[in-house]
Amino acid sequence: MTPSPQPKPWIAGIHAYKPGKSSGADGRALVKLSANENPLGTSAKALEAITASRSEAATYPDPASTALREKLADVHALEADRIVCGTGSDELLNLAAQGYAGPGDEVLFSRHSFSVYDIAARRCGATPVAAPDNAFTADVDALLGAVTPATRVVFLANPNNPTGTWIEAGEVRRLHAGLPADVLLVIDEAYGEYLPPAEQRTGFDLAAAHDNVLVTRTFSKIYGLAAERIGWATGAPGLIDTLNRIRGPFNVTVSGQAAALAALGDQAFVEASRDHNTKERKRLEDAIGQLGNHGLSSVPSEANFLLIEFRGNVSAVQALDALGAAGYAVRHISGPGIDHALRITIGKSDDMTRVIATLRALCGEAR
Repeated sequence: MTPSPQPKPWIAGIHAYKPGKSSGADGRALVKLSANENPLGTSAKALEAITASRSEAATYPDPASTALREKLADVHALEADRIVCGTGSDELLNLAAQGYAGPGDEVLFSRHSFSVYDIAARRCGATPVAAPDNAFTADVDALLGAVTPATRVVFLANPNNPTGTWIEAGEVRRLHAGLPADVLLVIDEAYGEYLPPAEQRTGFDLAAAHDNVLVTRTFSKIYGLAAERIGWATGAPGLIDTLNRIRGPFNVTVSGQAAALAALGDQAFVEASRDHNTKERKRLEDAIGQLGNHGLSSVPSEANFLLIEFRGNVSAVQALDALGAAGYAVRHISGPGIDHALRITIGKSDDMTRVIATLRALCGEAR
């Protein structure tokens, strides 16, 4: 046989990330409640900035995202030179693993957390290690108990995807305090802006005070800029220097930088998105609680989605099919211990009304 290029052996272990569906098996377009996108869309100011930036399509973007980093520093009371921007926070999560782990090393995270962590570990030849969770929530004692001399990176999604769970500031600090100083703690706060503002500084304060904490955030969720792929991270100068060395040289587009800058200037849109999410998430939680006698329950969430468990006569697959027939795409989470659940993004008010009615009808309740 003719020889051909062969991938590194650890690449074969990667299961490619599967995005949320937006159509049914028959190709019919569905309302997308499977990808945790903002149902209110995008700030009008950000859309205007995208349109205005089109005239610059022939030029390379600022490789350092200077204006965006300065605005982020101003909004969050951080230092601009301790910020790096990326192609979504996904790029930065992968770079954190690549920069600090490799063959023979371990990358640790909680079971039932973001699937990209496993991919990021395998991409650089490291071994992914999933610590036991506690009721779909990161268990600090289990994480610390799973640390070995080979552990190089620990990922913590807070709030967590796909479960929506969150651990309080004291637990985050306890996790950090229990880690060796040469282990990098990456706090993934993709859904951080959905927390009450008073709860949003834990990661930032740890990253400002320690050399081994990196906090990542994204403009894809509450800012409604998923299409533009903009993320950012903050941490000690050494961490930022490492990520800058290995990131793409022009990784955030002209339109992305302009949109993110404008979005940061429209905090009223962020507040409206948070308020809508809190209200509609509570409405869905209450409705699921009323279906508890049919085996439905929801996991407490601080994100823009709800994980619903089906442990009665109605299965997750039946609910998935019923919601699809009603015109909605939701996420069926696969994997041991969680495949009985659906993750449903909080959508527009009318859509949540129809989702609730569909689940009630499936359970045999009056609409």
